[in-house]
Formats: sequence, structure tokens, C-alpha cells
Amino acid sequence: MNRKVGFDNEKYLKEQSESILKRMERFGNKLYLEFGGKILYDYHAARVLPGFDPNVKMRLLQKLKDNADLILCIYAGDIERKKMRADFGITYDSDAMKLIDDLREWGVEVSAVVITRYEEQPSAAQFKDKLERRGIRVHTHKFTKGYPTNVDVIVSDEGYGANAFIETTKPLVVVTGPGPGSGKLATCLSQIYHEHKRGVRAGYAKFETFPVWNIPIKHPVNVAYEAATADLKDVNQIDQFHLEAHNEISVNYNRDIQAFPALKRILDKVMDGGSCYSSPTDMGVNRVGFGIIDDEAVRDAAKQEIIRRYFQYSCEYAVGYATRDTVERAELLMKEIGASPEDRLVVAPARAAASAAESCGKGYMGIYCGSAIELDDGRIVTGKNSPLMHAASSLVMNAIKVMAEIPDRMPLLPPAIIESIAALKHKVMNMKSMNLDLEETLIALSISATSNPAAQYAMETLTRLRGCDVHMTHIPTPGDEAGLRRLGVRMTSDPQFATKSLFTG
Repeated sequence: MNRKVGFDNEKYLKEQSESILKRMERFGNKLYLEFGGKILYDYHAARVLPGFDPNVKMRLLQKLKDNADLILCIYAGDIERKKMRADFGITYDSDAMKLIDDLREWGVEVSAVVITRYEEQPSAAQFKDKLERRGIRVHTHKFTKGYPTNVDVIVSDEGYGANAFIETTKPLVVVTGPGPGSGKLATCLSQIYHEHKRGVRAGYAKFETFPVWNIPIKHPVNVAYEAATADLKDVNQIDQFHLEAHNEISVNYNRDIQAFPALKRILDKVMDGGSCYSSPTDMGVNRVGFGIIDDEAVRDAAKQEIIRRYFQYSCEYAVGYATRDTVERAELLMKEIGASPEDRLVVAPARAAASAAESCGKGYMGIYCGSAIELDDGRIVTGKNSPLMHAASSLVMNAIKVMAEIPDRMPLLPPAIIESIAALKHKVMNMKSMNLDLEETLIALSISATSNPAAQYAMETLTRLRGCDVHMTHIPTPGDEAGLRRLGVRMTSDPQFATKSLFTG
């Protein structure tokens, strides 16, 4: 397993904080910073930049918190259609509340929440009431009149001026939100419009981690960004505005480049001609590229992420969450860098485990599932489903036995515990599946550990699974997916269903 470090967090923190402070000074110490990507738990960045602390951007905010207010934006439409954050399996409104809690734990308070493009949608209104009853200041913004072409209307009391001004006291205002399209830019520009009407020379800047502007456009890290946004059809492009203005090659993405001419006109009018920006790259303050210290390590990691994204979209297509176009785009990007699904080292062993189960007739209800994990020392362990356990369950049990050097013949779970859980599922809960999913298996293991020292020792090795690569030949059930997510593994699966039943509740 590749554990090479390719990113220096401390160097990045120093570069990034200095860049933001310099931009603040340029605009008279009132800067609205559109903060894209994830503030906390940026696992995409951690996967493509080995060594990247998923919470390093939170450490950055902590460093700046004495000078910063924070506004959280969420698009009302995302609340209404219950859009999900894939890495946590929770809706965007739940993610917003989780982010507020997480920020508080880091000592950073959210100054206000803005529900953007609000049209009194029932779910959005309920979300607003829920926050206000918990003492959170909430504002609502409607769609900006005239956007994006009628600049005179946009930058007027009918456009940005129609939104209520959000009072802030710090020189830096970080404007963030869960996912793309949350309304961060419109909120920044609305605030700047009001600031300038009040005689405050506020400015705007953009913070995005990807694509990385100062590495090649076809660098795997930048291609991994395209793969991560294949559903949005984002395409990396050379910023021709930056090339013309500064004779310097930089990378940006199509939506920012296409929107720049209109955005520049809006910015110049909002800021009374003082935007000082000649290109989308000029607007940015991102310094993540300067934290890369091992290019080969990040290239290898990014290639693996592109393969993971291909598997992710293939499974999402199978369950109806993604389109065929998205899968084909992810496959094209994978082939573009010369990679294939089998370059993920756990894929072939998982499929071999499923084939072995089928040849022996040892599956469950006619389904033969295989799984494989690459441990932190490079060893690969496999598992398969059976009448007792799901493939994910047997995989984890086999893996911790290997790490704890416990003989395979030594059981960690007494048959009585397994039988008791199976009986509960079948006789009391009326569930069709009686074999144990991963969440159930881990609970059973914790019970066994109270009287079995070997089980206790094996359970203590579970933390070593974090960051390990896992592949399954079938889409995991909810209990398997939740268990694998909590263990922190990097999981992929083939787009096959683990049961013939259409409803698995």
C-alpha cells in the first residue's frame, strides 16, 4: 500500500494564510472570500494529495478566526429535493447543521445562514424555522433579478439591493456552503453592493482547492477533479484571460472561464471599477499547488482516485442516481491517463474471491459476493458472503485476524451470538436476510470482546483499517456501507446488486 507523503500541510498553511491576508490588505481590510470545496473532512483532497490533512482548511480558519466572520449558504432547491453528500450519506441540510456543530467544536461560530433562491419551499421553510428556534440567525435571498446579463438591474436596489444586508464585524468574511451551486458568489456580491453603498470599499476573492491552477492541465490531480465533477460536466481549461493579461499559463475550469466576462462587468460595477481582476485566476487565492512536495506520489494517488470515481458513478448509474453520460465521461478520463479498473489492486482479488465462492457453492440465496482489502503493510486479505455473514463482514473479520496474528481457525464470534442476532432479525424484525451485515458484525464483536481476549485484541486493530483500499464485487447494503464508512476505508464496488430482491427493507 502506497503510504508516501506527497503534501506538506505546514508549508501550505503558511502560503495560504499569507495569500489571504495580502488580498485583504488590497481591499482596505474588508474582503468577502467565496470558500469553495469542503472546510472539514475534505477526503477528496486527502486521497489525491497523500499527506493532506482533511481538516487543514479548518486549521487555516482557526488561524484567521480573530479576523474572520463566517456565513453559511445553502440553496433552497437542494433542501427541497433532499440532495445527498455522498461521503457522509446525509442530506445537504443535515450537512449544514453538522458543519455548524463541527465549526463550534473548532472554536469557530457561524455568523449567519443564508438560504439562497428561496421561494418559500416547504422543506426550506421548515429548515429555516428549525435553525431559528435553535438561535441561529437565518436570512433568505431570492433569485437575483436580471442575472446574469442585465448588469444595470443586477447591481441595483432591485437586484442585489433587494437582499437584506448581513451585519459582519470582522475584516474577512468567509462565505461557504455545502456543495456547488449553494449561492456563495451571489451572497458575496450582494454584501459587497451593500458595503459600497455604506461607503465601505469591500472586495471579493475566491478560494477553490481544485483544479490546481499552477500544475499542468492534464496532471492526474487536475484530471481527478474532472472525474469528481463528471456529473456536473466540468472541464479543465487554460485560462485564456490570464494568458492574455499576464503571459502566464494557468488552469481553471469551464464554468468559471465562461462566466468571467459577465462576472467582471458585475464586479467592476459593484466595486465602482475597483475589482482589479483580469482573469478568473486573478480572483483566486489558492496556494495548494505549492504544498505538493512529491509529484510522483500525488500522480499515483490521483490515478487511483480517478478509478474510484469510475466505480462510484457506475454504481450510482445502476441504482438510478447517475446518467450513462456521467459513467462514460468517468471511463474516458480513466482511459485518458492510461488506467483501467484492474489497476486498483484490490479489484482482481475481490472478484477471485467471488468466483471461488461460486465454484464451491458457498454463497447466500444464490448470490456470490467477494471482497478484498489492502492492509497498511501491503498484504491483501479477502472475504466472501455466506449464510452467516455478508462479504464485508467476513472481510473485516479476516483482516483483523491477520493484523492481530490470530489463527484463522480461532473464532472471534461465538456461534450463540450469531444465532441470537439471526433469530432476532428473522422472528422479531421479520427481515428476509439473516446473515450479519458489517454494522451487526461489529456490534457482535464488541459483545464477544467482553469475555474473549482474542476478540478484544482483534477489535483494537480496527483503527488500522482507516485509509485502506477495499473493493467488493457487489454494491454494499446500507449496513455494510455505513460500517465501512465509519471504519474510514476507501471503498469501491462493481455495479452488481447483492440481492435479487427489489426492496431490501
